[in-house]
Amino acid sequence: MTQRGSALHFRDFVEELLAVGDAVEISEPVDPVLEVGAVTRRVYETRSPAPLFGNLTGGEPGFRILGAPAGLSRPETGTYGRLAAHFGLARDTTPRRLLEKLISAMHAEPLTPRVVETGPCKEIVLTGDAVDLERFPVPLLHQQDGGRYLGTYGFHVVRSPDGRWTSWSVSRTMLHGRTTLVGPAMAQQHLGMIHAMWREKGLPTPWAMVLGAPPAALAAAGMPLPAEVDESGYVGALTGRPVEVVRTELHDLYVPANSEIVLEGHISADETAAEGPMGEYHGYSFAESRQQPVFHVAAVTHRADPILPVCVAGLPPEENHTVWGTMISAVSLDLLRSSGLPVAMAWCSYEAATCWIVVAVDIERLARSGMGERELADAVAEVFFGSHTGWLVPKVVLVADDIDVTDIDQVVWAMATRYHPGTGEYHYPRAPGIPMVPYLTEDEVRTGRGGKSVMSCLLPEQFEGTTRGVTASFRSSYPEEVRRRVTERWHAYGFGTAADAP
Repeated sequence: MTQRGSALHFRDFVEELLAVGDAVEISEPVDPVLEVGAVTRRVYETRSPAPLFGNLTGGEPGFRILGAPAGLSRPETGTYGRLAAHFGLARDTTPRRLLEKLISAMHAEPLTPRVVETGPCKEIVLTGDAVDLERFPVPLLHQQDGGRYLGTYGFHVVRSPDGRWTSWSVSRTMLHGRTTLVGPAMAQQHLGMIHAMWREKGLPTPWAMVLGAPPAALAAAGMPLPAEVDESGYVGALTGRPVEVVRTELHDLYVPANSEIVLEGHISADETAAEGPMGEYHGYSFAESRQQPVFHVAAVTHRADPILPVCVAGLPPEENHTVWGTMISAVSLDLLRSSGLPVAMAWCSYEAATCWIVVAVDIERLARSGMGERELADAVAEVFFGSHTGWLVPKVVLVADDIDVTDIDQVVWAMATRYHPGTGEYHYPRAPGIPMVPYLTEDEVRTGRGGKSVMSCLLPEQFEGTTRGVTASFRSSYPEEVRRRVTERWHAYGFGTAADAP
C-alpha cells in the first residue's frame, strides 16, 4: 500500500498545491534552457504559485518539472503554505509552531524505515546502455551557469563502509555526460565524510540520488543533524509513520519507495571534473568553477511521467532559505536552549540568505544570569559556532524577546535602533565556517576559519530585565477593547475582511 499525504508522497504534495491554487499547470511550450529558470525565479520574486511545467521542449515527452516547491506564497493564501505541506501541516502554520514540531521530532524515538518489495519509483527500470541522463529535461537555470543541473532539489544516499551509518544529504549535481554527474562533497558535510571513508579504502562510494522525494524526507536530508544519525529515522518520528523504502537495483542501499526518480551508481574515489559556476544560495554567481567528484550513474529508476523538482538558487527567498534555513533554525534553537542560555527563539531570516540567525533573548532570565554583553556574546559563540549548524551560519544577531524574530521588519527596526556602533559587535576569527560565504577573504576560505560575529541589539537596561521605551504600535499603544473594536469593524471601514485586520 503506497503511503499517502503531502509529507510522504510527492505526487500528493503536488496535487494538494494544485487543489488550493498554490501551484499552476503550465501547458504552454517551455524551454528547459533558461526559460524554466526565468519563470521560476519570477515566481519566487512575486510569490506566485509553483509552476508545474508539463510541455517541455527538451527531454522525452511526458517528463515534467516543478519549480519553486517551497517558495513563499502571498499572505492571503498562507505565506508558509508550501513549506508547511512538506510536513503535512496546515497552510496557516506559523514559523514558531513549525520549529516546535521539528524540535519535538528530534527528541522523539526514531522510527526505522519499513522495507517494501517495490514502489512507484520502480515503474521504469533502466540499466546498462539504456541509461541516458539526457532523456530528462535537465534545465540550464541561469545564463552564467557552467552547465545544466539535474540535482537541485534532491538528496544523496550513502552508507559508511561498516554499514553503521546511512546518510541522506542534500548537495547539488551538474550534468557531466550521458551517464555522469559532477558536484561537491565537502569534507564537513556528511556526504563528504562517508565518501572519505570509502576513499581511504581505495574504493568508490556506493551511491544513489533521490529526486522528487517525499517532501519530509527532502527537508530532513537538508537538516544539520549530528553525524551518524540516520535521517530516515527522524522522518519517521516527524511524520509519525515509518517511511517506506525499497532496495536499489545495484547496492544494498534503500530509498523512499514513493520517489519520482532514483539514480544509482558510485562516486569515483579519485576522478574529478569542473563543476559550476552556478547561481548560489547567497544570491551571487561568481565566474569560476571548481574540481569536484564525478558521480557515475549505472541505473535509473523512475515513475511513469516523472516530475523533476528544481530550485533556482539566488536572491532569497528560495528553497535554500525556506527549507534549509528553517531546518537550521530548529537545530539551532534546540542547541541554544539545551545549553542553558536564556534563549526564547531563533530564526534564520530568509531574507538574509542563511548568512545570519536572529536569536531572541529572554531578558528576565538574562537578568537572573548576571551576564554582561560580552559574556553573553562569548557564551552564544562558544555553543553555536562550535556546532555543525553554527558552521553553516556566519553571523548571530541578538535581540530582546519583545522582537518577533520571524518578522524581518521588526528585526531591521531592532538593528537600527538598538545596535550601538563600535561596542555591540564581537568577532570570532578562529571559528570554523562554510567557505561559500561571499565576503570571506582568500585566507579565510583556505583555512576554513573566520568571518564570524555576534551582534548585540540588546539595550543596556535589558541586561537588568527591563526595556525603557514602550513600542509605539497597534498592539502596544491601545487598550484591548479599542483593538478588538477596530479589528471587528475593519471591513466596515472599507479595508477588506476582518481577517485582514492587524
